[in-house]
Amino acid sequence: MSLNWIPNAISLLRIALVAPILMLIMRGSFGWAMALFWLASFSDGVDGYLAKRFSWHSRLGALLDPIADKLLVAGTFITLAYSQQIPVWLAVVVILRDVVIVAGATAYNFLVRPVEGEPTRVSKLNTALELLFLFFVLSRAGFGWPDQIAVTVLGASVLITVVISGVDYVWSWSRRARRGV
Repeated sequence: MSLNWIPNAISLLRIALVAPILMLIMRGSFGWAMALFWLASFSDGVDGYLAKRFSWHSRLGALLDPIADKLLVAGTFITLAYSQQIPVWLAVVVILRDVVIVAGATAYNFLVRPVEGEPTRVSKLNTALELLFLFFVLSRAGFGWPDQIAVTVLGASVLITVVISGVDYVWSWSRRARRGV
């Protein structure tokens, strides 16, 4: 029996966790939100590891994984901004980058050729920093730890990598589109 469906199931679990996380944040249950957020974030690493380690790649998985990531990150940024835990402008910048990437990938997919999901190193770093930042914000809201300076420094790191990875995606995919690759 093949187990190649496991990474896709983990991505679906991550998608299913988004709504409870957001509801817990809105209720002010930051500790529980943090626990579920940690589980969702950890599962992102697990499904990626399994897909790579055992070559359990699929077209569905290539779509589900980034969708799960975008829903988790965007939903959490929006909800934390709404509940005044993070600056609205930071949430806007993070979500704008994702909108640009998704719009670009969609255009590329229909105008050039099917998109093969290939996150860059800076994009992977950005995602890791975003997840850590959101975890820290939830932890600070729920338990008063870490200090605000740590959250601020991490938020600045997120901003820097959002801008760099956004520019990198636009630049590299524009070059590919011109070459038709």
